[in-house]
Amino acid sequence: MLPNGQYGVYDKRHRFGYAGEDNHYTAGNKRLIASVKGWKLNLQVCYDLRFPVWARQSPTPIPSQEGIKDSVAEYDVLIYVANWPEKRSHAWKTLLQARAIENQCYVVGVNRTGNDGNAIYHSGDSMIIDPMGEVLYTKKDEEDIFTIRLDKEHLQSVREKLPFLKDADGFMIINDFDN
Repeated sequence: MLPNGQYGVYDKRHRFGYAGEDNHYTAGNKRLIASVKGWKLNLQVCYDLRFPVWARQSPTPIPSQEGIKDSVAEYDVLIYVANWPEKRSHAWKTLLQARAIENQCYVVGVNRTGNDGNAIYHSGDSMIIDPMGEVLYTKKDEEDIFTIRLDKEHLQSVREKLPFLKDADGFMIINDFDN
């Protein structure tokens, strides 16, 4: 829920077939990007991390007399809440950093800790990563509450100095669940 009382709904797009989620749940068909205090947040769940197209920035071009000179990013922060087990923690950490770099955004990955009901250990490895892929915070093997101030000026500086988003391929996600 947002501070103004509004709320949105996000249904996980990618069902984890290995665990049978595809037999019990329907895949979501739209992303949720929320605005909170001047920040645009893209909210995603767990296995969605493995699918970069679903998280890919789709910037809005800003035309000028010289052509497309700049673009406005779709979001500033990508947030994943997850249940990645320790045996896949290397992939978890690597993919979080990749999403930050390729989307020029902050990434927050919040992962569970401890054993689940199947005695599978989850090491946490929760992380906050800046738009250049630098890890600003990480926590392994225990629960934690941590506060950090994200730097909007740093984010804008990265996007201005390295305007990669304007060079990205245009694309459209088409939801075709019947085929």
